[in-house]
Amino acid sequence: MRNLRRGREILAVLRRYGLAEGLIRAQRLPLRDWIKDRAGVPLSQYSRVQRVRMAMTELGPTFIKVGQVLSSRPDLVGTALSDELKRLRGSVRPDPIERVRETLAAELGPDFYNHFQTIDPEPLATASIGQVHRATLANGDKVVIKVQRHGIDRIMRQDLEVLAGLAQLAQRVDTLAMWGPAAMVRQLSPMITNELDFQREKSNLKQFAELLSGQQNEIAIPRVVDDLCTRRVLVMDELVGTSLAHDIASGTSAPEFTSDAETLGSRLASVYLKMVFEHGAFHADPHSGNLMRVRDGRLGILDFGMIGRIDEALRESIEEMLLAIQAGDRRRLTRLIRIVGQPRVDLDEAALEIDVSDFVDTYGRQSLGDFDLTAALNQLSDILHQHGIGLPNQSALLLKMMISLEGTLRELGVGFDTLDVVRSQLRTVMLRRLSPTRRLRQARRVYLENEMLLEEGPEQVLGLLKQARSGQLQVRLEPMRLPRVINRLVVGVMASAVFLGSSLMLAYEVSPVLFPATTVFGMTRLSVLGLLGVLSSITIMALTCVAIFRSDA
Repeated sequence: MRNLRRGREILAVLRRYGLAEGLIRAQRLPLRDWIKDRAGVPLSQYSRVQRVRMAMTELGPTFIKVGQVLSSRPDLVGTALSDELKRLRGSVRPDPIERVRETLAAELGPDFYNHFQTIDPEPLATASIGQVHRATLANGDKVVIKVQRHGIDRIMRQDLEVLAGLAQLAQRVDTLAMWGPAAMVRQLSPMITNELDFQREKSNLKQFAELLSGQQNEIAIPRVVDDLCTRRVLVMDELVGTSLAHDIASGTSAPEFTSDAETLGSRLASVYLKMVFEHGAFHADPHSGNLMRVRDGRLGILDFGMIGRIDEALRESIEEMLLAIQAGDRRRLTRLIRIVGQPRVDLDEAALEIDVSDFVDTYGRQSLGDFDLTAALNQLSDILHQHGIGLPNQSALLLKMMISLEGTLRELGVGFDTLDVVRSQLRTVMLRRLSPTRRLRQARRVYLENEMLLEEGPEQVLGLLKQARSGQLQVRLEPMRLPRVINRLVVGVMASAVFLGSSLMLAYEVSPVLFPATTVFGMTRLSVLGLLGVLSSITIMALTCVAIFRSDA
């Protein structure tokens, strides 16, 4: 009820873009082209995935951010929708400089201007959550200020509450419930709300500056100004150079940069794969707008609001998957997909193994020069989506990072083979797996797990035996669709009882009656209650049969 108004707005937009769905099927309907977008193009001429993107754009910052997050989850939405959502841009109107100053005063104090010589009133960049302004500190250092948009926190939390409510309604629709919309919203919400806290991004910047400190001559990461960073304000050094997106758009390389394209591509791929295989933490959004050529020749990395972290067990599973693809081991890859992913209870393992075999046959033995990593990852995502296998957030972020990285390299026109770097990393992986240090660490972990099992196992077994002896042990079974089947059974029994009782009322001519003294079409002294009961029970039984036939259950 608190979000009723916003919920109605969201439903109105979704209904607006969903109306054309039915009209497309009615090709001869004369009014099918009356519903148009703002440019005057009939909505019926757009595909479903295009209308999803258009609806998210119209719904505002929260849904733009949700769409951008979903664009990294082809395992959930499929590659077609994922590719379309990558076109989403937070083309929102920037807050005026007066609002920016109000936010700075609220976060840094009313005397915030003492920290700065100048603040550029024109934003350098604008996104759905914040905007960036150039500034000069009191000591003359050039910095950029990332300021959260006014009221975006309240708007996003409200929209996420509405989304959670809509997801609960979607759970009641069989065709939507199979994808777990409620669980999907629960999984995506923390990823979105985390970006509202710039303190997290500050922590990420400092962590990656430390992790990559050995590559300071190659990689540049902005240094944060601790005293001027809050939950809604982030102040950091300005990296002077041009973004790779600018290079791609212009199609030229500035001569003042010392790094050529091949060196840049090699550095870009190696540093990201090193993040994954050595550090277990990686920058999750390496698109060309977040990467730049710094004037001193280094590769600059921006926007650490979204990062991925993988623990040792997940990293080893991913390494084993890469080794299985390289070796063409279908069964091992299928088993690892089930372990790493989150399969449905009704997973068809035979069909999954057939699809995985086809995947391995296609990509497992391709030569380095012919291997298309993006196509391979997209096909793997389609397999996961087709079989309803979700991925943990961190695995999905890794998949997104690999696809974005490969796409950026291709946009640059860099003739650099990412798979070659992956395989070189696998050689390092094998050496690390055979190292005595790893074996000792693995033995220690196994010992601690077994020690915990030996300590807690007997106590848990005794607890179960006590519950069984006292009659308190309960086994809960929840077969799929059982509640719905029971409800329909109860409705059918009740309708039959009403039909039987009403028939008796008709037979005994229970008052009040119709046609008490005359005969109409051979009918006389019809019980009104009996007639109503018979008609009602027949209607209920007919509707139940229709529902059963439609749902095939």
